[in-house]
Amino acid sequence: MPRYQGPLLTRQVAEDLLAARDAGAAAWTGSLDLGRSSDTVALLADGWRWREAHQPYPGKLKDCTVYFLDGAEFAPAARFAGSLIKLVPTEWGVPTFEIDGIKMLPTAKASPLADAQRKVALVEPRGKLVLDTCGGLGYFAACCLEAGVARIQSFEKNADVLWLRTLNPWSPDPAASEERLQLEHADVAQAIKQLADASFDALLHDPPRFGIAGELYSQAFYGELARVLRRGGRLFHYTGSPNRLTSGRDVPREVARRLEQAGFRAELALDGVLATRR
Repeated sequence: MPRYQGPLLTRQVAEDLLAARDAGAAAWTGSLDLGRSSDTVALLADGWRWREAHQPYPGKLKDCTVYFLDGAEFAPAARFAGSLIKLVPTEWGVPTFEIDGIKMLPTAKASPLADAQRKVALVEPRGKLVLDTCGGLGYFAACCLEAGVARIQSFEKNADVLWLRTLNPWSPDPAASEERLQLEHADVAQAIKQLADASFDALLHDPPRFGIAGELYSQAFYGELARVLRRGGRLFHYTGSPNRLTSGRDVPREVARRLEQAGFRAELALDGVLATRR
């Protein structure tokens, strides 16, 4: 899918833009790409000019929503096809996304990109072939590319998440990666069966929570992860930290035990499990 090249607004950015207009300013300076850069735009009576293009003033925008220019007006970066999937701004600039109101990436203590950097560092991707099982917005892939990965193969099952990636300026563009990022629209639970034995040096596994994608926590799937990873290769498995008192389960330790049975040495690390192929 082609990547979106227009401006992105949040409620705060829109309010700042309109406040400058109402104050009689001739121009406004701020970020129109979720904090990646800063632009100065000319403020006119019937709109504003950005990168030689005339833009409409936004109407009333909602919190916790990113807006993109859809034709002649700004629309939420969201789709509904069984589940509501939307791009969500954060205080860090780098957005997260939600599925039916549940945030898919941690944002409380750091930006989702900084969080991804800490996790990716555990598998030391420089010069390696890496499998990224559940690509999401692509922050694992972005960090691997920055760290000098040789190639990262990423799968994403949800077409609407892939669409959000085309809007998100923080998501890596496979076309600009010199073929180091290979992104496929596929269910990794099925696609992994076609991958060759010991074909990857490292794995990153960031599945949805257990209640949504239990098959990605199964013993059979962990066996496939072990099969495609070379001996000595590292795996980081994100689990989050579900409340044991309310769930009655210790998911990270359950995951570690299953990985051990699949042929890994496993230990708890960050908000997941770090494992090494035996």
